[in-house]
Amino acid sequence: MSVNVKIQQAAQTLLDQFHYKQLYSLEDRLMPTDLDEAYLIQREFQSHVSEEQGAIAGYKLAYTTTVLQESVGVSDPVLGIMLEDNIRHSPSTLKASDFRQLALECEVGVRLGADLGPGGAPYDRGTVSEAVESLMPAFEVVDIRRTQGVDPMVGFITGVAANIFNAGVVLGAPVTNWRELDLETAYGSMHINDEMVGDGHGSDVMGHPLEPLAWLANKLAEQGLGLSAGMVIITGSIVPPKVVKPGDTASISIEGLGNAELKVV
Repeated sequence: MSVNVKIQQAAQTLLDQFHYKQLYSLEDRLMPTDLDEAYLIQREFQSHVSEEQGAIAGYKLAYTTTVLQESVGVSDPVLGIMLEDNIRHSPSTLKASDFRQLALECEVGVRLGADLGPGGAPYDRGTVSEAVESLMPAFEVVDIRRTQGVDPMVGFITGVAANIFNAGVVLGAPVTNWRELDLETAYGSMHINDEMVGDGHGSDVMGHPLEPLAWLANKLAEQGLGLSAGMVIITGSIVPPKVVKPGDTASISIEGLGNAELKVV
């Protein structure tokens, strides 16, 4: 089987599982041989989903902590695609029936005011910060479809191909004077039904919330791709994912960036 046929068949398998709200899994012949192939499958898969949910509107970062990276034997984060129709704003309402298993994460969201094209690479935190228009607290909306009991590396690389289970984002109000904030020490927390379920600091994601943005811009540049003004990037969770159910209300707060709220029906 040619690589192109494999990518197309793997993407179609994931698309069918997506539509039927099934757990994501790939048979051995369609399993990515490495991360590069997983990203090719991811992009093909999301190109089909985008026909229903709009164009690429941003990206997510995952595995931004050393502990998570070591658990699957990698040394870098991974990226996923966010589509236009899945960019929501606080306060928001989510229908649990739209998801296999709905979960939420607490992240720093970034909106770009300028392009970060492949020609500008290599990027660092300083150069990407010049392109940042605003920051905001952000719920990542996650649809957990991980097949249990598989080898961790198989689960990891299947997850990358399946777009890291991203189902969108709920953004708080934008903060444009974010350069006055100490983002490394900024404290963030999540409450579900008024009970705190997790907390952390900006430094929990690669030492600073904008380090993942620099990594993303460089990774896309390797693929001849870039980030465009107006895109939204969520930079990695400071709170592990929390499963929610109908009737739950959730809020996140990040010091200096404010709050975001949603309810589940």
